[in-house]
Amino acid sequence: MRQLTLAAFLLLTLQSTGAPVSAQVSTPKLVVFIVVDQMRADYPVRYGNLLQHGLKRLTSQGAWYTKAAYPYLTTVTCVGHTTIGTGSLPYRHGMIGNAWYDRAAEKSVTCNADPDSAEVSYATSSGAGDSAKRMMVPTLAEVMRETLKSRVATMSIKARSAIGLAGHEGDFVTWLGDRGAWETSSAFSKTPVGWFVAYLKGTPVDRDADKTWERTLPAERYQYDDDAPGERGAAGWGAKFPHPLGPAGGAAFLQHWLQSPFADDALEKMAEGAVDEMHLGTQDRTDFLGVGFSTLDSVGHAFGPRSHEVQDVIVRLDLSIGRLLDFLDKTVGAANYVVALAADHGVADLPEQIQHGGRQPIAAVRAAIEAAIKPALGGDGPFIASAGSDVYFKPGVYDRLKADPAVLRAAVSAAEALPGIARVLTSDQVSTAAARASNDPQVRAAALSYFPGRSGDLLLIPKENWMLPAAGTTHGTLYSYDQCVPVLLYGEGIRPGVREEPATPADLAVTVASMVGVHLPSPDGHVLTGALKKK
Repeated sequence: MRQLTLAAFLLLTLQSTGAPVSAQVSTPKLVVFIVVDQMRADYPVRYGNLLQHGLKRLTSQGAWYTKAAYPYLTTVTCVGHTTIGTGSLPYRHGMIGNAWYDRAAEKSVTCNADPDSAEVSYATSSGAGDSAKRMMVPTLAEVMRETLKSRVATMSIKARSAIGLAGHEGDFVTWLGDRGAWETSSAFSKTPVGWFVAYLKGTPVDRDADKTWERTLPAERYQYDDDAPGERGAAGWGAKFPHPLGPAGGAAFLQHWLQSPFADDALEKMAEGAVDEMHLGTQDRTDFLGVGFSTLDSVGHAFGPRSHEVQDVIVRLDLSIGRLLDFLDKTVGAANYVVALAADHGVADLPEQIQHGGRQPIAAVRAAIEAAIKPALGGDGPFIASAGSDVYFKPGVYDRLKADPAVLRAAVSAAEALPGIARVLTSDQVSTAAARASNDPQVRAAALSYFPGRSGDLLLIPKENWMLPAAGTTHGTLYSYDQCVPVLLYGEGIRPGVREEPATPADLAVTVASMVGVHLPSPDGHVLTGALKKK
């Protein structure tokens, strides 16, 4: 039934034109995109009794698409944020993962790495920069900036989140660098943005030093156990509350801060600062604000979706989003902005906490494939250049395997014989338009994630509730716990209500584009007409 539903949904999505309907709805002065990293679709329901503020407001007063899902395979951060930002799917926008093997450079590269740009730090660090150089289509924010002269501000802990929403350009695009300093890139600004320099003097990260993360609500309000099997915290943290951040400058402070709700609090305050300093939503134009809340992802990976920690992050995020909405009501006006909220992916349960599933070491996958092909290819190998959910062979190896189909089948079979691997697809099976419309849901999902020259020669599909990491939990599959996420629209021009028709996060950019009267050049999403009020 799920496969049939996704097939019908995808057909609807890919046939849509995303035609503007701006003549029918109000035009907001400010577009706000909120992306919650790793929020599963069931969280607002499962933990709904904990919500009283911003998330409660969005789900009760906005258009809530409860059956929204990504239709592709590689459900990870860079792919999700770019899909939300552009309204396109990875086979088109080209951001196929957080990283992939660059065959020309013969090394792994992150999705935003750009050797032609320079890091612009708000501290003293310096190095290579990040940009949307590898993004093959523009974002909604870019189109608005070009067409409407909008001002664009995006922020997140992660570069791939802030850049995925901003695109190739923006007036203020920032993220937290590896060394704990906020930064941008020369692709966006040649020098530090003046107002943000002053802002950071009053709100440094280490203002949270020596704080302790405690539960916000009484312990009995939270579901499940506080210390369940498989949970693990950042350096020096156990699996139970409380979680002390430690002193500023300590070796573990930054790790603790990034795995606490204080990071999301900082982003919410930063969003307020951008609205104030850049006069977003208060001038004779429509502006764009994008906020990527990252804490839930770092906490979810470590503690799992049933943990008290995940529940408390959601409680605190509910408060943060509530503060932001209240601030926008006062500053921009409740009738002058629209909010689009989604997640970039979901997450699996910890294998240690469920009755089925497990861990499949990626080294064993690599070893099985190489053992299968070594007799035919000769030599000592290794034959694999990089391995993950995408497997890349060294130059010339895949062509040799295709020339001997029996050996290629042996390699596929060797991987599929492992306990955690459900299926292995070759790039030739998923590289065509026909594959993107296939009746086989696994082929179709892999094809929508495939981009020529970047994707692997083999694509691994783990079994349900099996994962490659050795500890914690993760995402990146085509199963419902990874694909299904909240999709919400709220604000002026939005008709409230729970919507059960199929939707995808790619629909948000297309829908908001129709509201502000701009055209996205190549959308895969469609206008969510059921969420729009008529004039």
